[in-house]
Amino acid sequence: MRAGIALGSNLGDRAATLAEAIGHLKSLHEDGEFLVSSLFETEPVDCPPGSSLFLNGVLELETSLEPLQLLQRLQTLERRFGRPSDHGVNQPRTLDLDLLYCDEMTLQLPELELPHPRITERLFVLAPLAEIRPEIKLSGWVYSCEEYLFRIRNK
Repeated sequence: MRAGIALGSNLGDRAATLAEAIGHLKSLHEDGEFLVSSLFETEPVDCPPGSSLFLNGVLELETSLEPLQLLQRLQTLERRFGRPSDHGVNQPRTLDLDLLYCDEMTLQLPELELPHPRITERLFVLAPLAEIRPEIKLSGWVYSCEEYLFRIRNK
């Protein structure tokens, strides 16, 4: 299964944190191409006033893990980098990992919705995703990632 994962950090050495996290995530990759976007510095969205800028990126890997298993691995990695299990919404963080999609799968569970419902609203996800998969058109989407990116930039 091809899985897309958004990465973000706005505390500490953001670039080093994301590089190390990408290394850990590469260990989950099983076959085929491991895609990693550039890192983009972005303004915090819906974060407390005075929050630091984020570094954001997206990667895509091939894994045999089921989506909830992969989500658990991502949450374990976040905790390893100092993110508490019980954290406030949009709080500053050393590492934020969001499962964006798993192939064409759709899920609506309390702990996981696939594809991620806010991808097309977030420039900090669309820009790096369009860099590695401009043509991707996830379930429920009207446009490709590249087309959504064009639309959000030209609002």
